[in-house]
Amino acid sequence: MKIAKDTVVQLHYSLFDAEGNMIESTTQGNHKDPVAYLHGHNNMIKGFESEVEGMEAGAEGSFTLAPAQAYGERHDNAVARVPVKHLQGAKNWKKGMTAWVETDQGTRQVTIVKMGRFMADVDTNHPLAGKTLRFDVRIESVRHATPEEIDHGHAHGVGGHQH
Repeated sequence: MKIAKDTVVQLHYSLFDAEGNMIESTTQGNHKDPVAYLHGHNNMIKGFESEVEGMEAGAEGSFTLAPAQAYGERHDNAVARVPVKHLQGAKNWKKGMTAWVETDQGTRQVTIVKMGRFMADVDTNHPLAGKTLRFDVRIESVRHATPEEIDHGHAHGVGGHQH
């Protein structure tokens, strides 16, 4: 079966920056299970989904995404002030740390720019914004999504969302 809209894809990937430094990998550390996602439902960045569309289980590939295909360009004026109580991910915050913040557009990853006692200035650019990225992928399996997965907008089971 080929990867297409409304299929659940299980895959392993390694992510590298333009200099070839590994950023993350599903085969390193505690990540042994493949990632599962519902294709065509914005569960992965658009450039990634475009590159793997049409691949089948057992396929391997490597592709490079420009910032516009990945996390977008960096915007220097993308700084916001948020209450410290809204930062998720740690208890003691320091400049340079990554946090999660709930917004009207859903959960966003931000970087601490300046910490105050009650307020924090955060860079709202995704940490990988402005970067050219290379992905090495291995497709483990492709299957039709269940009606429940399509309704929920994400894959269920190993490597996917657990309810």
